[in-house]
Amino acid sequence: MPIRNEAGNLKRCLESVAWADEIFIVDSQSTDASEAIAASVGAKIVQFYFNGTWPKKKNWALRNLPFRHEWIFILDADEVLPPEAEAELRDIVCDPNHSIVGYWINRRFQFMGKWLKHAYYPNWNLRLFKHRLGSYEKLTELDTASGDNEVHEHVIVKGATGRLRCEMDHYAFPSVEVFVEKHNRYSNWEARVAAAGALDGAGEQLQHEDAGLRRRLKRLSKNVPFRPFLRFCYVYFWQRGFLDGREGYYFARLHGFYEFLSVAKTYELKRKRTC
Repeated sequence: MPIRNEAGNLKRCLESVAWADEIFIVDSQSTDASEAIAASVGAKIVQFYFNGTWPKKKNWALRNLPFRHEWIFILDADEVLPPEAEAELRDIVCDPNHSIVGYWINRRFQFMGKWLKHAYYPNWNLRLFKHRLGSYEKLTELDTASGDNEVHEHVIVKGATGRLRCEMDHYAFPSVEVFVEKHNRYSNWEARVAAAGALDGAGEQLQHEDAGLRRRLKRLSKNVPFRPFLRFCYVYFWQRGFLDGREGYYFARLHGFYEFLSVAKTYELKRKRTC
C-alpha cells in the first residue's frame, strides 16, 4: 500500500484487509498520523525516497520488498475491499495448479458523497498478481512533476489474466477541492508524457480490453480539436454520466477541465522547447 499523509483514509482501508497475512506500507515520509495507524495493526512500514524520475513507488516496492508470499495485492489508501474479497482471494492464492498469474478488479467511484453508477464505471485495474511476474509499465523517464507514485501506468504480467468477481470502493474524490488538486498533478503527467510522445505505440500490450481501449483512444485523440469537450461527452453521454444526476454532470465537467489542463500544459511545454 503506497501512502503519504493518508491518516484520513488509512484506518478504513486497513480494516478492509485485516485478514491479510502480511501488509507492507510504503510511505513517503508522512508527517501526519499515518505511521502510527499502520503500526497499530502490525503493518510493516518501509520508507521510500524518490529520486525524481524512475522508479516510482510501486515499481520500487515490487523490486525491493521481501515478500513472504508469491501473490500480492496492491491497494491504495483511498480504496476499500469488500468482505467477500477474502474468500475469493484465498481460493486463488491457495490453488497450486492455478494457470492465471494476474487478476483485474473493478472499482466504483464515490464523488461528492455519492456512488457513481455510470461515470467511470466499470474501471478495471490489475492489482492481484504473482509479484515476480509483474511490474508497472515504463512510459517515460522524464520528471513528470506528478509526485512519486505511478499515475496512469498499468501492471503488465507475464502470463494469463482474469477478472475478480468482487469490486473495490474508491473514495478518491471526497470533494471538488481534492479532485482539482489531484488532477492538477495528473495533468502534469499527461502533458509531459504527451510532449515526449511516450504514449505512441503504448496500449496494445495491456491485457484487459477496456484498459487497452482507453489507452488507444487517448493516443488517437491527442491531435483532435475540442478534446476537453469530447472528454466531457465521453463521461457524460457515452458512459451515461447523466444518469448519475448532478454529481455525474459535475464529474464530467471536471474531467473536461482536466483534459483542458492537459492540452494547455502540453502546448506550453512544446512551445518552451521551440523557443
